[in-house]
Amino acid sequence: MLKCAMSGGAVRVFGKAIQALSRISDYLWLDPSEKGLALRTLNSSESSYGSVLFSPVFFQHYQWSPVKMNDNGTALHLNCKLGMKSILPIFRYPNSLERNVEKCKIFTRSDKCKVVIQFFCRHGIKRTHNVHFQESMPVQVIFEKNMCTNTLMIQPRLLAEAIVLFTPSQEEVTLAVTPLNFCLKSPHEESMDLTNSVYSEMFVGPDEFDFFQIGVDTEITFCIKELKGMLIFSEATHAPISIHFDFPGKPMALSLDDMLLEANFILATLDDGPSRASSPQSSLCLSQTGGRSDLIQSNSETSKNVTSQVSENISRIATEKFHPHVTCTHISTLENRGSPVMTGVNADISEVPESIVSDTEEGPGCSHLRKRPECGAF
Repeated sequence: MLKCAMSGGAVRVFGKAIQALSRISDYLWLDPSEKGLALRTLNSSESSYGSVLFSPVFFQHYQWSPVKMNDNGTALHLNCKLGMKSILPIFRYPNSLERNVEKCKIFTRSDKCKVVIQFFCRHGIKRTHNVHFQESMPVQVIFEKNMCTNTLMIQPRLLAEAIVLFTPSQEEVTLAVTPLNFCLKSPHEESMDLTNSVYSEMFVGPDEFDFFQIGVDTEITFCIKELKGMLIFSEATHAPISIHFDFPGKPMALSLDDMLLEANFILATLDDGPSRASSPQSSLCLSQTGGRSDLIQSNSETSKNVTSQVSENISRIATEKFHPHVTCTHISTLENRGSPVMTGVNADISEVPESIVSDTEEGPGCSHLRKRPECGAF
């Protein structure tokens, strides 16, 4: 059972979170717990995952309880899977909601498989939306960000300015880093036709970052769509974005931490080829049946339990553009227990221009990456 209420300003942040997650998938899971209300999503190719956790203090009122108890006395959590096309129009214009909505209530009716969303607006207007949900266990990705070799923290405006360089039709972006430089550029193509003939790049010095830690020179390629989604959300929170990554073919994480919420986008990256096949890999697991993210295990315990408890690994699959005989590397990690301790020069936080990143009409899900001889699994 879920019952929560929030102010008009919080509704804007909540709506921006849904808009950001709509860049990943057609479905959204509501996952309430004692830690707060989590919104989760996973794309159909299992190459991108997004999660936003709102703590109980984010809401004016937050009440959660298990749906029922099973025969073993274990609490059964709410299994609530919503269609993104159903819930996205309700929060399509979060800036307008902030101006007109005084209070928003969200509660579930498990007996009728409905999520009820009520807006109490100015001039005594009340709007009620009943959204049907499907009983399905929330997806959950296990990924330990603080084990990544490279960690960056940057103000969203810098990333927004870099996004302007790329054409709307561009599906991928390459991030190249050294201890002295950061470069965001178009993926290199040996042959480019007239419809895709622009090559762009932007260099940023380490001094422009709030935190800049590069353990190894790296160049990774990933979908730009999820990056735009994170920028949409950062526009509402005004918080810096952290980037955690290792080698090509290993997953990367875009994260945003605030006192009231935490957002994590886990993305697959293109593999370099056979040269990385012998490199040590870390792992990312998808769990729909196992324990929640607050269950902490040691490395040895995790390696023994993952195969029995986790139903499937997140795999880097691109059904239309990957080679049919592509080999994927599966990796194993602990759960996400937060970002590493970061220190650095605090910079003024400025709002990201909405015109740059808030194209909410774009369809959900990440576009498939182009054909490569090998893919990194996650």
